[in-house]
Order: sequence, then C-alpha cells, then structure tokens
Amino acid sequence: MARLLVDMNLSPQWIPLLQSAGHEAVHWSEVGDPRAADADLMQWAMTNDYAVFTHDLDFGTMLALSGAAGPSVLQVRCLNVLPEVIGSLVLSVLRTYATEIEQGALVVADERRERVRILPLNR
Repeated sequence: MARLLVDMNLSPQWIPLLQSAGHEAVHWSEVGDPRAADADLMQWAMTNDYAVFTHDLDFGTMLALSGAAGPSVLQVRCLNVLPEVIGSLVLSVLRTYATEIEQGALVVADERRERVRILPLNR
C-alpha cells in the first residue's frame, strides 16, 4: 500500500478514506507549514518516502524541471476533488499503479483517463 502525503489543496477528508483502504496517509497541515513552498512539501515527501497526492499542476512541472527520480506524484485533474466524488477513482488508480508509484512515477488522472510517466521525466 502507498504512503501518501496529501497536499494542502486537497481536503483532510481524504485521510480517513485512504487509511480505510490500507494506505498510510497524512495531510501536509499535520506535518508541515501550510504556507510552505511546494518545494518544501516535495522535499519532505522525498525524505520520508511518501508519494504526493495533489490537485496542483505545479508538482508535475517541478518533477520535469528537476529531473528528479522522486517523489512519486498522484495528480487529480477533476473539477470536484472531494473524496465522496472521486474517491473510488483515486483508490482504483492507487491499486492499478501501485508498482509504478512505489518505484517513482507521475500519475495523472481524471474522470476519463489516466496517464503514467516513470521518473525521472527528462530521460
């Protein structure tokens, strides 16, 4: 199961859903400064071996520009990102791409499709 750091732009309501599915999950507001830069969140995730779960497009851009091999990022690109709306989608993506997320990947999902790119992105 995944270890997930839930970004500030997603509700803490994600934590119980992810944990009930067997994932280790923590919201950034529990472990870091809510006003911290995205780079700080990425560094914490890398240091603590967590994947980042976000709705923010900046994380994929940061991975591409840095050429880093981690942390993995699961990015949802839906209008409504509440767990009761897309929870089943997110849990399905986590099951389907568990190996890729564990090894280092950028996973982008919306209601219609999913895309996976193995890290580092600049290969």
